Amino acid sequence: MSIWEVILAFVVVVLMLVALLANVLVLLCFLYSADIRKQVPGLFILNLTFCNLLMTVSNMPLTLAGIIYKSQPGGDQICHVVGFLETFLTTNSMLSMAALSIDRWIAVVFPLSYHSKMRYRDAALILSYTWLHSVSFPIVAASLSWVGFHHLYASCTLYNKRPEDRTQFVIFTGVFHTLSFLLSLIVLCFTYLKVLKVARFHCKRIDVITMQTLVLLVDIHPSVRERCLEEQKRRRQRATKKISTFIGTFILCFAPYVITRLVELSSVVHINSHWGIISKCLAYSKVVSDPFVYSLLRHQYKKTWKDIINKILKRSSINSSALTSESHNQNILQLNE
Repeated sequence: MSIWEVILAFVVVVLMLVALLANVLVLLCFLYSADIRKQVPGLFILNLTFCNLLMTVSNMPLTLAGIIYKSQPGGDQICHVVGFLETFLTTNSMLSMAALSIDRWIAVVFPLSYHSKMRYRDAALILSYTWLHSVSFPIVAASLSWVGFHHLYASCTLYNKRPEDRTQFVIFTGVFHTLSFLLSLIVLCFTYLKVLKVARFHCKRIDVITMQTLVLLVDIHPSVRERCLEEQKRRRQRATKKISTFIGTFILCFAPYVITRLVELSSVVHINSHWGIISKCLAYSKVVSDPFVYSLLRHQYKKTWKDIINKILKRSSINSSALTSESHNQNILQLNE
């Protein structure tokens, strides 16, 4: 193995471990907190977490083996199943993010009618569509034998080995990425920009009220006035940062891989194998970032996983003190004897 392959293998191992830990923690929070389970977005986050976990335990290990051995890991049947899963899980993850953005859009833009427009039944219908949409492409690819080990990405993924099917495969790949990556990106941009517009409008209203209050409070201390102005600035930046994170991570993680897949269809451009694996690692990094972007850094999830950790530590502390007390009593009995 070259130094580049060692580095890439190390990156995949780190991504795999962090993704497994973070997504398991999200799943534990969902199971532990009744409040999270009651919320409609929790269904979308649960579906996204399921896709991320399955991607972590099925696709990442085989990509790691492909980087190390530079050949197809396992037999053809295993590779076909993993390639099928890769196409299904990637599409399902993208559509789940789009569903979360639609939920936020309805909640912010139509707050009074949110509970009537986004119920559990509506969320279940959206998830049903994402599953139907996501499974249709890998079924077509598998039926046409367009799934296999691709050396450029060291992964089991969409791959056409027959030159006579090149035109059909190009059309299929273009349609697939248009209806998965591009469609999800358009939905993300439309919904979150609408959310940002509403957030900025509310920030302006709050700023006007704050400035009027500061003008009326003549005797207010300068440090308090300064803190109010700083809070104004942070409030204006907060929504922009969050929405930039949602859209930015989606583009940064998926765009290089999708563009590489499309450029690869051209026989003129030669793509370096190291770049192919790097673009694949960037796509895998979305599995790592999703738990933090959508769940673990939110106040409700932070409180829940802190409660879980405190409960575990408290229980272990109680057990430890009980064992210490028992040992102390045994020592006293032995002394009395």
